[in-house]
Amino acid sequence: MKKLLLPLALLLSTIAFAQEKEIKLYPNGVPNSKPAPADYVEDDSNNHAKLVTDPTITPYFPEKGKATGTAIVVCPGGGYSGLSMLNEGTSIAKKFNEIGVTAFVLKYRLPSDKIMQDKTIGPLQDAQRAIQMIRERATEWGINPARVGIIGFSAGGHLASTTETHFDKVAIDNPKNTSVRPDFAVLMYPVITFGELAHRGSQVNLTGKDAPQNLIDLYSNEKQVTANTPPTFLVHAEDDKTVPVENSLMFYQALLKNKVKAEMHLYQAGGHGFGLNNKTTPDQWFDRCANFLKQNGF
Repeated sequence: MKKLLLPLALLLSTIAFAQEKEIKLYPNGVPNSKPAPADYVEDDSNNHAKLVTDPTITPYFPEKGKATGTAIVVCPGGGYSGLSMLNEGTSIAKKFNEIGVTAFVLKYRLPSDKIMQDKTIGPLQDAQRAIQMIRERATEWGINPARVGIIGFSAGGHLASTTETHFDKVAIDNPKNTSVRPDFAVLMYPVITFGELAHRGSQVNLTGKDAPQNLIDLYSNEKQVTANTPPTFLVHAEDDKTVPVENSLMFYQALLKNKVKAEMHLYQAGGHGFGLNNKTTPDQWFDRCANFLKQNGF
């Protein structure tokens, strides 16, 4: 009998997992939007999303009885021109499920004058809305609203670092005055600065080619850290030729200066975009991240 029960349990678990579906962030209309041109049609092929006009979150829940009450918003990267939905989305969410963390993969709008009135705030609106929604539905989803974090990769790391430093500038309707400040952040080979060491493609996509200096400074997030910035865990490879490692170094130094709890892991190799597994080392950054979350009560 026991031999029959195990396959049945696995089958039911698989069915439950398959039922997880995208949830629209704005079921009553997307803010800061313009009607999309006829040729601006969302493309989710090859696990890479482009031309997103109706942003969503997709929840991934831990096995029953394993959930810790902690939740995390997952922001895939792609230079603010696309989203790596598998390598930096679904695979990350499932890994967090293994340690009892409920994960929400964010499919956010990519900055575009074609579909937005102000493209510089579009991605931030979606990240703030994701945190707002998770907190407001925390009871329904078995989440502690005081343990909602964010993780971002590359340009998604810029979005995550923006979310953790710009939370006092609420860019969405917030009638319940719900906090949009993440309780912790994980930044993976993140774009941080829009200055000399920027990933220029991400910067231009978000702010435009001839952005004024005040806008460059606003989204150079090493300049936006305060004592209220949440605890942050950073990972970067020293040989990253896409986003220089100095991006993480500058943010880490700003965290230290402001006495924010922080931990940083630098790998001598690994390049850019390695996602869950840096194949150049036996070390697993996710294990270090799990320890960081435990150490800080998440």
